[in-house]
Amino acid sequence: MNTLSYKTKSASKESTEVKWYVVDADGEIVGRLATKIASVIRGKHKPDFTPHADMGDYVIVINADKVRFTGNKLDDKEYTRYTGYPGGLRRRTAKEMLEKRPNQVLELAVKGMLPKTKLGRAMIKKLFLYQGGTHPHQAQKPEPFNF
Repeated sequence: MNTLSYKTKSASKESTEVKWYVVDADGEIVGRLATKIASVIRGKHKPDFTPHADMGDYVIVINADKVRFTGNKLDDKEYTRYTGYPGGLRRRTAKEMLEKRPNQVLELAVKGMLPKTKLGRAMIKKLFLYQGGTHPHQAQKPEPFNF
């Protein structure tokens, strides 16, 4: 009797090849772009995706200040944070966030799509956001990511 034994290979952080991608966010919709970036950072675009391993790739986003919202979200969407003091709830609309902290709009969108664990906190460090059209990561030889 010939019994074949197949073992499922579980990928690990050490066994994966890490790449660098560059994304131009000029004119892109925030949520749609964030889902694609989160998928790449998490590693879901790879055939050997393993949920418990950090096997994603690095993503460089240029022109992060030129993202856009659809509908009335620019005026209606609010970002809230709490200072830690009584009555310390602070609110900003999406329009104010794009004026004062344009990188944080996309960063918060991607961060919300990653796991809320130690693994997720390690994954968000693979995201690099820049307001202009240039970035200092030429040595990593990033390739454009085609969605």
